[in-house]
Amino acid sequence: MKAVIFDMDGTLFDTEFIFQRIWNEIAGEMGLVLPDSFKYEICGTNGAVMNGVIEKYYHVSDGQVIQNECRRRVDKIFARYVPEKPGCREILHFFREHGYKIAMGSSSRIARIEGNLHQTGLRDAFDAIAGGDEVEHGKPEPDVFLLAASRLGVDSRDCYVFEDSPNGVRAGVKAGMRTIMVPDLMPVTDDLIPIAYGIFKNLSEAQEFLEKEIYIEGNIYRIIYFRKL
Repeated sequence: MKAVIFDMDGTLFDTEFIFQRIWNEIAGEMGLVLPDSFKYEICGTNGAVMNGVIEKYYHVSDGQVIQNECRRRVDKIFARYVPEKPGCREILHFFREHGYKIAMGSSSRIARIEGNLHQTGLRDAFDAIAGGDEVEHGKPEPDVFLLAASRLGVDSRDCYVFEDSPNGVRAGVKAGMRTIMVPDLMPVTDDLIPIAYGIFKNLSEAQEFLEKEIYIEGNIYRIIYFRKL
């Protein structure tokens, strides 16, 4: 394994609940109450897929208008503060320390990714970033992860992916990557258990698992290498 790709909202940054608050705020202003199923369908999406979900639940013909309004309100919040998930900086340091290339692969547009990384002072921790507005198909399709891997110059099969949403996990698996789920607002559904490489309660638990895996794989490699010599 040579690289790791992180989703942003709900994975490294504790921002997904802010999106949900804004979605519900806009719905309330329209006299609507969003059911729980809305967040399950909207999380991890962007573009046309997101618009389709918006149109279904807000009963509008053009979801882009509401998507733009949500984006405007969220951007205003993130310009002041971007909350991080516990273990965010530690796991980035862990991968850097072990020589991994690091990328961000998010459904958010590239401008928001850059803004959040600069706001938190973490831009230099990433060798590459890829946003949802740079690819034709959003998650659960693998496009954004494949773009991130290509920008790192690595094969997708040599990448770990960290995700919090079912759509993101499905995208990582389709990309052929070792996909690790750290759930945020979304429950772990039965179909994710056999396809995810690992499911952990938080980033620290995932890091603890990978510390052992990387140590074991590294030693196996060294044994094979010296046997060849």
